[in-house]
Amino acid sequence: MNKVGIVMGSDSDLPVMKKAAEMLERFGIEYEITIISAHRMPDVFVDYAKNALDKGFKVIIAGAGGAAHLPGMTAAIFPLPVIGVPIKTAALSGVDSLYSIVQMPSGIPVATVAIDAAQNAGILAAQILATSDPSLLQKIKDYKEELKNGVLKKKERIETTGYKDY
Repeated sequence: MNKVGIVMGSDSDLPVMKKAAEMLERFGIEYEITIISAHRMPDVFVDYAKNALDKGFKVIIAGAGGAAHLPGMTAAIFPLPVIGVPIKTAALSGVDSLYSIVQMPSGIPVATVAIDAAQNAGILAAQILATSDPSLLQKIKDYKEELKNGVLKKKERIETTGYKDY
């Protein structure tokens, strides 16, 4: 069973993190989404990370802003891939979150996408799962072909109508 966990520290992260869920839905991947604050409810967080493998999770996408400990702490406990999504913050525009997530110590990797790029986290999770799922791999190839065709249509439009009419 290919299942992905999506976890975030606050409901204010949901507008960003739901984009990961939308990508997983597009690829037909089962997921569970929840809110767990690593700082405000550490016992619940530890239970989540310890039991994620038993729940069938193959990848966890963890979004966090500010100090952004959720992805790293998840990676410290969960033995399979963790993808961190730095969430944009008011004070430092998400750079604080980005630095917190990418500065993991040796032995505790967290794959990290761009600030607020939960859509890419969903795609990366699908690509990880596709390494052992040929039908999912084909869905990803089809998706990338759609992206290419979208750009080709825009290219053609600019070349035929000019940029002023774009």
